[in-house]
Amino acid sequence: MTWTAAGHRILPAPIDGLPYSVVFVCTGNICRSPMAEIITRHLAEDAVLPDGSTLAQHLNVTSAGTGPWHEGEPMDSRTDDALVRAGYRHHPHVAHQFSRAKIDEYDLTVALDRRHQQTLRGLGSDSDRLFLLRHFDRAAGAAADVPDPYYGDDKVFDECLSMIADGCEGLVAALVDLLGE
Repeated sequence: MTWTAAGHRILPAPIDGLPYSVVFVCTGNICRSPMAEIITRHLAEDAVLPDGSTLAQHLNVTSAGTGPWHEGEPMDSRTDDALVRAGYRHHPHVAHQFSRAKIDEYDLTVALDRRHQQTLRGLGSDSDRLFLLRHFDRAAGAAADVPDPYYGDDKVFDECLSMIADGCEGLVAALVDLLGE
């Protein structure tokens, strides 16, 4: 893992200019990846680049699932509730499956756990552009996975959101380093 002098992960350069495209991937695209998408968008709105623009103006953020189980469904209501409890706006999310056809359109693919990372590698994701979210959280230590909260209660969803927020903060800082040059 390579870090900048400021302690942020070094990211790959944009494939085809801006906006820089990021996709978060979990299992069904109804819990973890929508959380990461919404939190990253929120943080990017507040991140100001040296030219005075915000990171959000140079970023395209989306999310997807490795499987089709929840295609077309909204995010899990407990996901939305956890986001609202944490102060994020309601988001009209619709779940969809990660598409092999779009694999080369993403500058950065962020997996929520190692199983997703392995699936994405099997689909042909460029390993230089495939990262685990927790790797952006230096305080995570050796913990690589964001556990699936699907079978948990509100407390489990809140803990999951906290882990994701910590990773997203590190990711946004790395994106500011990359795009603010």
